[in-house]
Amino acid sequence: MSSSPPVLVSIMQSRSLARELALLVLGQIPERESSRLKTISLESLLQKAFDTLSQHWREGLDTCAVELENAQQHLLDSEFQDRDSSSTSQVREHLQACLIGAEQVINGVSTSLEISRLLALGNQEQIRLGALERVRLVIEQRNSIDASIDAVMEGWRLSRLPRIDRDILRLAVVDLTALQTPFAVACNEAVELAHRYSDDQGRRMINGVLRRLHDASTMTLA
Repeated sequence: MSSSPPVLVSIMQSRSLARELALLVLGQIPERESSRLKTISLESLLQKAFDTLSQHWREGLDTCAVELENAQQHLLDSEFQDRDSSSTSQVREHLQACLIGAEQVINGVSTSLEISRLLALGNQEQIRLGALERVRLVIEQRNSIDASIDAVMEGWRLSRLPRIDRDILRLAVVDLTALQTPFAVACNEAVELAHRYSDDQGRRMINGVLRRLHDASTMTLA
C-alpha cells in the first residue's frame, strides 16, 4: 500500500492540530460567551488550559499516592489474616484499581506535556486560523449544534455530559456540517480527542452519539 503524499499528510496534520487547539480554547471560554473572537488570545487561553490540566493531574497524582498507601496498608493487614479469606481478594481489587488510576494519570501527564508542542505550532497561521474558525463556528451555532446532538442522545441530555465531551461533540458536528469533513474522518478525530482528554466511557459515548447522528442525517437525505 502506498503512503499518502507528503502535502496531504501535512494538511491532515494541520487540521488535526487546529481541531485540538480549538478544543483547548473552547474549554477556557464560558459557554455563553458573547465577546467577539477578535479579542481572544490563543496563546493566553492555551496557557490557561495548560495550567488547568497541570493542576488536574497534580491532584490526580496526590489521589493515587493516597490510594496506593491505603492499598499497601491493607496488604500488610491481610498478612495477619487467612490467605483464603475475602480480604485477599479485596486487596487485589484495590491494588488493581490503584494501578489503573495511576496509568490514567500518567497518560494525562503525557497529554499535558504535548501542549507545549501545540503552543509552538499555534503561531503557524494556517493552524491558528483553523482553530479560531472552529471556535467561532461552535460559538455562533451552539444552539443548533446542541439541538442536533440532543436529538440523538438516548436517555441523556448534552448538558449532563462533562464539558470536554460536549465540546468534542460540538467540534465534530462543525466538522460534519460547516466544514464538510467526511464522517469517518470526523468520527475518528473526535474519538482520538476523547482518548487524549476524556476517558473510556466518554470515548464510547462520543462514538455512539456521532454514529447515531450520522445515521439520522443519512435517513433524512434518503
